Amino acid sequence: MRIFAPRLTAYAHCDLPCGVYDPAQARIEAESVKAIQEKYQGNEDPTFRTRAVQIKEQRAELVKHHLEVLWADYFKAAHFEKYPQLHGLFNDAVKAAGASGAKGSNDPATGQRLLDLIAEIDKIFWETKQAA
Repeated sequence: MRIFAPRLTAYAHCDLPCGVYDPAQARIEAESVKAIQEKYQGNEDPTFRTRAVQIKEQRAELVKHHLEVLWADYFKAAHFEKYPQLHGLFNDAVKAAGASGAKGSNDPATGQRLLDLIAEIDKIFWETKQAA
């Protein structure tokens, strides 16, 4: 079994070299969600509205994906110790992107709430990048 034991243990902050993670990916998709919600409110055409809802839901799923990757792959235990609100913030943001939030609503206020939560995550993210 000693043959298979690692000779060197490597530690990395991220799964890949730093620089590949950024809340901007989630923010861009969330901006699309809010813009679609606004366009939905301004258009009475049922075909347009149906398509808008489909696209908005796809974009909201991408927001959730990008947030979950950032949460699980970038942020580490030391970050959660320094920023104890971070787990709750991510939980709130993922829910704000989901069915109980922007994905399930055509109200632009839900899109703005999602953007506000992502902005809070973004602020902490860049603080951690400065410290690295």
